[in-house]
Amino acid sequence: MIQVKDVVKSFDGNVVLNHISANFEDGKVNMIIGQSGSGKTVLMKSMIGLHQIDAGQIVFDTRNGQENLAEMKEKEVRMLHREVGMLFQGAALFDSMTVQENVMYPLEMFSEMSKDEMVARARFCLERVNMPERAFGLMPSEISGGMQKRVAIARAIALNPKYLFCDEPNSGLDPKTSLVIDKLIQDITQEYGICTIVNSHDMNSIMEIGDNIVFLRNGVKEWQGSRHEIFHADNEALNDFVFASELFKKVKQTAHTGC
Repeated sequence: MIQVKDVVKSFDGNVVLNHISANFEDGKVNMIIGQSGSGKTVLMKSMIGLHQIDAGQIVFDTRNGQENLAEMKEKEVRMLHREVGMLFQGAALFDSMTVQENVMYPLEMFSEMSKDEMVARARFCLERVNMPERAFGLMPSEISGGMQKRVAIARAIALNPKYLFCDEPNSGLDPKTSLVIDKLIQDITQEYGICTIVNSHDMNSIMEIGDNIVFLRNGVKEWQGSRHEIFHADNEALNDFVFASELFKKVKQTAHTGC
């Protein structure tokens, strides 16, 4: 679990996160949603340690107990980062490395495995995300965008992380491939009991895998709940954001009528 407690973050006097408090739970897909400029990216970067917060606490349940990110020493932060997997918006694979070498990269950087062990782990992770063996030796440019995202997920879980951060994981993907990636993230989260945090504005993802959703508006947490509770949420800003399209308005109406 990650606990965000009364977090404040400003840039040049402009408050971007205004006393945010929220819990992000293990074994669940925790989603941070909101319009552009709502603070969701800043919150995720603050939780990873890329931004230093002005006030509040970000508490991780690490293998050594509960630790506040702001109070960790540099060595402790490095140790924490070994427990964190990252799935970047554009996959961010290394063009000069094969698919298998990309997945091996964090193992080479942070593990004490032998070369054979790293190869075995990389191949296991690639198989787990349903990558065909024939693709292991290919370069990222030789595979599709959806496959690149699968490789990025395999790389993110290579070190068996406790936490998985995903920044707009479906960006640039077609709807069908997005559903596949969503299901993969959900399955891996549940299978390994990972605390997964997804930064997204994809309504399909929110409705499909949003176990725990934090809605931000103008730097304030307006609402928190599950994808099931969102249909009955009494929050005008949330409803305007989630049910802006005619399709989702009909879905909400159906949920209310029970038809």
